[in-house]
Amino acid sequence: MVELNIRQPVNREEQPDPLEIPSLERGAMAESKPYVASPDHQAAIGYPGELVDNWKEKAIDKLGELVGKSRALQVYLDSCVKCGACTDKCHYFLGTGDPLNMPVARQDLLRKVYRRYFTFAGKYVPWLVGAEDLTEEVLDEWYSYFHQCSQCRRCSVYCPYGIDTAEVSMAAREIMDSIGKGQKYCNEIIGKVHTIGNNLGLQKKALQATLEDLEEDIEDETGVQVRLPLDEEGADIMLVTPSADFFAEPHVDGLIGYAKVFHQAGASWTISSYASEAANFGMFIGSYENMREIALRIRKAAEDLKVKRIIFGECGHAWRAAYSFLNTLAGPFDFLDQDYPIPQHICEYTHDLIEKGELTFDKSQNDDFRLTYHDSCNVARASRMGDAPGGQFEIPRAILRAVCNHFYDMPADTIRESTFCCGGGGGLLTDELLEVRTKGAQPRMRALQQVSDDHGVTHMAALCAICKTQFAKVMPEYGFEMDAVVSIHQMVSNAIVLDGQITDEDDEDEDEAEPDTAGADADEGEE
Repeated sequence: MVELNIRQPVNREEQPDPLEIPSLERGAMAESKPYVASPDHQAAIGYPGELVDNWKEKAIDKLGELVGKSRALQVYLDSCVKCGACTDKCHYFLGTGDPLNMPVARQDLLRKVYRRYFTFAGKYVPWLVGAEDLTEEVLDEWYSYFHQCSQCRRCSVYCPYGIDTAEVSMAAREIMDSIGKGQKYCNEIIGKVHTIGNNLGLQKKALQATLEDLEEDIEDETGVQVRLPLDEEGADIMLVTPSADFFAEPHVDGLIGYAKVFHQAGASWTISSYASEAANFGMFIGSYENMREIALRIRKAAEDLKVKRIIFGECGHAWRAAYSFLNTLAGPFDFLDQDYPIPQHICEYTHDLIEKGELTFDKSQNDDFRLTYHDSCNVARASRMGDAPGGQFEIPRAILRAVCNHFYDMPADTIRESTFCCGGGGGLLTDELLEVRTKGAQPRMRALQQVSDDHGVTHMAALCAICKTQFAKVMPEYGFEMDAVVSIHQMVSNAIVLDGQITDEDDEDEDEAEPDTAGADADEGEE
């Protein structure tokens, strides 16, 4: 059993409570800031290269534009009554104790400026309604604390008025971008997608070589030729998946799982080198223009390859962007087969095959894993799967139960619609923010500790590329191995039985057929 040692101050006489409210530490995270985007990164996505001279007027004008375009944003800025329901719902507040990481306090950094310039009371009696001028100090707070919001929307679940803090954070970031104070991590990545088609800047030759290497690995493992096709015109399915799936564990193990499922189902499928990236960081910075450009790239790839279906791989915000925005940004997708969901998630696809009895699994292949499941924020609170409400919770768990014998859920108030964020979402997955990422992961790590203590859980499956990357980085800080986070389709890959696959029994038969003179060499091979 894994022993999870929390490095944050906790009461060690009792098991740490994931929801424990910390002592307040004012300004604890004030100096936590991402690197500022370079002029080249800004220009590539349509923003000024540096802070403009009249930045204050430009920022106020941009805020007015956003409020004018979005009735929802105006309602969110007008309707908060400071009831406190969201106060302790943010993982960053629970992990850092900084009161400006309370959702209501973070929102108010923007709300007080909105009140000053766009409400009657704020213009004439600002002190009465908490309205403040936009100053350099306020802008600095924006840049720090709006980059300590992962847009996970957990606070929104508990808000009696339904205020969506993610929309407020997105608006603040777009305002900062528009005046030349953007974040390097997100903006550099968006530029790569616009020019190359994926977050990594992975060229077609490198992508092709990667897929060919994976084909060889699968054949060596199973004895079956499983293809990972690239740019095959006329394929039925185009897979769009996070670029992490092409190069790093546990992501790449999930990609192998997709390929095995497609192979066993006899599916005709392909990946596009033009639009190989499922992620859409335009959402993180609140730029619908950049979101649309990325979405249109996916549409063009589907049209050029003449596919009938688009299936998205394991990525939380990519699925939110696809499920909630793809048709609005780049639709209508009337050229696709209307008999299937548009778009479709790989878990929906695999679950459907399981329900129909078209996949065979050897669950014992995952007996080394005592597994739990992390509901990724954007899947849990901003999308659905399947035909029934709550499918985004049930379908991943049904797949995991179909492929492993030992599955246990974490405490009920830390999963499903109440799930904690991994701590690295919303454009925070960059090393200069590692401190806030590590502290923000604390509530999830405490919940993981509980299920580890209660059931001996050793691994946690996740549905999101950012979650997997974040957990692999921060888990060692909490006593877990970095490979304790796994992909759902990694578990599928381990257990699926392919037609013609070399099994352990086949290996034993071959060993028994060999002459005894093989001696120690045979034992070594078997081992």
